Amino acid sequence: MVQRNEKFYLVRNDVLPESMQKTLEAKELLERGKVDSVHEAVQQVDLSRSAFYKYRDAVFPFQAMVKERIITLFFHLEDRSGTLSQLLAMVANAGCNVLTIHQTIPLQGKANVTLSLNTTAMTKTIEEMIADFKRLEFIDRVEILSSGA
Repeated sequence: MVQRNEKFYLVRNDVLPESMQKTLEAKELLERGKVDSVHEAVQQVDLSRSAFYKYRDAVFPFQAMVKERIITLFFHLEDRSGTLSQLLAMVANAGCNVLTIHQTIPLQGKANVTLSLNTTAMTKTIEEMIADFKRLEFIDRVEILSSGA
């Protein structure tokens, strides 16, 4: 048995070569059932099949590397009636299960909320969900505090 000494790195998407980014896009199309074959996926993202096969087992989205799909998010939001319930509704609509909620007492019209979520059944990417949160007018800030078990 040959043992490989593999190292892993967390790298921002914008510094990845275009072929790696397109490989990730093609893999997502295949995983979500948007295409039926590798040929269709690479054609849709304008990538050669050889480049796809070169990188497919080497490049993964961040959330795919997390074994226990648990994420902790921090929110700084306005203290308005219904904001927490609206936030929790978005979490539920994304297919996440709330594990813990911690909310501070509002000071000067602002409150901090920390949510730990099980994302196993999540129907969108973490990036999409955070972008949705950022579009809400009552959320001043959202951050990923931790991801993993």
